[in-house]
Amino acid sequence: MKLFKKILIANRGEIAVRIIKSAKKLGIKTVAIYSMADKNALHISMADEAYCIGEEELQDTYLNVDKIMEIVRTTSCDALHPGYGFLSESPLLVEACEKEGITFIGPHLEAIRLMGNKIEARAFVKKLDVPMTEGVTGSPVVLLKNAGKIPFPILVKAAAGGGGKGMRIVHEGDDLKEILESTSREAKNYFGDGTIYIEKYIEEPRHIEIQVLGDNFGNVVHLFERECSIQRRYQKIIEESPSPTLTPEVREKMGKAAVAIANEAGYNSAGTIEFLVDKDLNFYFLEMNTRIQVEHPVTEMVTGVDLVEEQILIAAGNPLRLKQENLSQNGNAIECRIYAEDPQNNFLPAPGKMTLYQEPLGPGIRVDSGIDKAVTVSGIFDPMISKMVVWAESRDLAIEKSIDALKNYHIQGIRTNISFLLHLLKTSAFERNAISTKFCDDHTAAIIQDIEAYRNKIGEYPAVLALALHDLNLTKFQSPRNVWESIGFWRNLMVMSFSVGEKKYQVKILKQKNESYQVEIDGRQYDVTLNSADSQQIDFSIFNRRFIAVISFEKGGRTFFSIDGADFVLKRTDILLSDEDYFLSEDGPGENSLFAPMPGKVIKVNVKAGDEVKRGTVLLVVEAMKMENNIVALTDAIVENVNVVTGERVDTTLELVNLLPMESNRN
Repeated sequence: MKLFKKILIANRGEIAVRIIKSAKKLGIKTVAIYSMADKNALHISMADEAYCIGEEELQDTYLNVDKIMEIVRTTSCDALHPGYGFLSESPLLVEACEKEGITFIGPHLEAIRLMGNKIEARAFVKKLDVPMTEGVTGSPVVLLKNAGKIPFPILVKAAAGGGGKGMRIVHEGDDLKEILESTSREAKNYFGDGTIYIEKYIEEPRHIEIQVLGDNFGNVVHLFERECSIQRRYQKIIEESPSPTLTPEVREKMGKAAVAIANEAGYNSAGTIEFLVDKDLNFYFLEMNTRIQVEHPVTEMVTGVDLVEEQILIAAGNPLRLKQENLSQNGNAIECRIYAEDPQNNFLPAPGKMTLYQEPLGPGIRVDSGIDKAVTVSGIFDPMISKMVVWAESRDLAIEKSIDALKNYHIQGIRTNISFLLHLLKTSAFERNAISTKFCDDHTAAIIQDIEAYRNKIGEYPAVLALALHDLNLTKFQSPRNVWESIGFWRNLMVMSFSVGEKKYQVKILKQKNESYQVEIDGRQYDVTLNSADSQQIDFSIFNRRFIAVISFEKGGRTFFSIDGADFVLKRTDILLSDEDYFLSEDGPGENSLFAPMPGKVIKVNVKAGDEVKRGTVLLVVEAMKMENNIVALTDAIVENVNVVTGERVDTTLELVNLLPMESNRN
C-alpha cells in the first residue's frame, strides 16, 4: 500500500482535526497551519508540526496560496489536504501543488475546473441527459437584464460556491439588483470568484445528495445518499442517511446518475453529487462538490467507510478498495450541526466567550469538533462549533438518541442552536418526514414557542434552587467568590436573592439538616435534598423529584444552568461583585445610533453625512462570520455622522452611523 510521509492540512477547526485523526491511523505525519485568531486551536496541538501564517484576515492566511506553499517547502511535505471550504475547490491551489511537486489530496485539476464551477458543471451534466432546472448565467448586469426569462421565484447562486454560501432566493418584487451585487460580493469574499448565476427555484424541494468515490484507475462507486432538507439560510443543519424520502428504485437511479457523472468527469477522489427532489420524486441535478463534505460523517456511520482515509489512499496512488456490490447502508444516522447562533433572531451568528463546553458521550454518539474545552468563538469564521452524529438501528431510535444526546450537549456562555435542534427533532412533521428545504421557514416560530413552553414547564424554581444549593455548598468544591461566602452566612434566617431575566426571587432557608433543606419561595415551602455537587453539576431533589443541573459562571455575576435540555440564566442580587465584574448594560442606545450586530468588517458604505434616508434604507453592510449584515435606517432620517469606512473592522461597541429623525430635524 502506497502512503505519504507527511501531509500539510490547509484548513482549520474540526475538519483539520478530522484529517489529522485519519492520517495518524495510517501512520502519516501532519503539519497544521493557523492564523493568530486560531493560536490556541485544537488542531495545532494535535498535529506533529504547526506554523503561523499571519494575523486574522482570510486573504492573508487560510486563502493565501503563496504562504501555504512556503510552509509546504519548509516542512518537506509530500501531500496537501485542503479539507472543505477555503481553498478546497481552488484550481490555484492545485496548480501550486503540481508546480511544487506534491500531491493534492482531492480530484484532478480538470475535474475541479469542470465540476467546481456550477455553470460549467450544468452544461457538462446536461449532455448526460441527467435532469436539471433551467438557468441563466452572466455578470450581475447581464443577469438583471435576462432574469425575466425564468419565472419567479428564482435562486441566485455563486458559480464557485458551496455550503450554502453565496445563495439567495428572490421573489417577485424583491430588489434583484441589490441581491445580485450582494451575492457576487459574498462569493468573491468567500471563494475568491464573484461569478454568479440564476436558476428556477423548485417550491418545497427535498435536498438529497449522493456520496461518490473515484480513483485514478477508472473505478467509481457511490456510498448512497444523505437527506439534507433541513436548512436555514440555505445551509444544512440536520442531515440523515438513509433518506426517509427515497424509494429503493429512486435511490438506485440517483446512485447510477451520480456514478455516471463522476465517471464521465474522470473523478478521482471523494465528491458529492447534489440533487433536488420534488414531491413526485423527480430528481434534478443541482451541483457537484469536488471535496469532502461537512456532513460526510453521516455516510461513514451507516457504511463503515472512513472517507478521509479513502481520499488519502486514492491520492497516494492506490486503487479503490471498495466494490459497489459490497456496499450497503446499515441502520440510521442523523447529524446535527451545532452553531453559535441565535434562532430567535433569524439565526444570526452569536460569537462570544463560552463558560462551559461538554460533549455528550455514549455508544453510537460521535462529535466532530475543533475544540475540546470552553473557548471564545470568533466572529471571523463560520459559526459552526461541531457536528454531533448518532447511529441507531432505526430512524425512530436515531431521533430519540439524538434528542437525548442534545440534552447532554452543554455549551454555556453563548447562544447556540442546540435547543432549537432538540425541539425540531421532536416535531411530528420531522418524525413523519413531512419536510422540505422550507421546513425552518415554516416551523421556526412554532419551534421557538415549543422551547419556551418546555422551559416554562420545568419552571424557574429548580434553577433558582440549584444556584442556592450551589452557593450554600460552594466551599466544598471551589474557592469563594466574595467575602460573604468566605466568612460564612451568619444570619438567623438566611435570605438569598436572585433574578431570572426581569423576575426577582427570594429564597428563605427555613431549616437545614445535613443535606436536607426546607426553603420558601414566593410564600410556598419546598423540601429539597442535595444528592451530590461539584463545581459544574448539582444533583438534587425537590419533593423527591430528581433534577441534574449543569452550571457555569461568567464575570458580571451571571450563572448559566442547563436542566434536562432547558437553559436558564440567573444572577445573585444580594452579593457585592468586584469592580471587574461590572459591565455595560445590555440595553441598546436607541434607533438613531446604529451598531454592528456582531464583530465584523465594513464592506460597503452607502451614505454620507447630510444624506436623507427612508426607513429601511441600507446604510452600510458589515460582513461577519461569512455573512453580510445590512445596517438599515429604522426611521426616515438625515445622516448626521458616518463613523466608519470600507474595510474597517468594527465591534459591537462602535457607533457606526448616527441619524437625525426627520421629525426632530423639522422642529
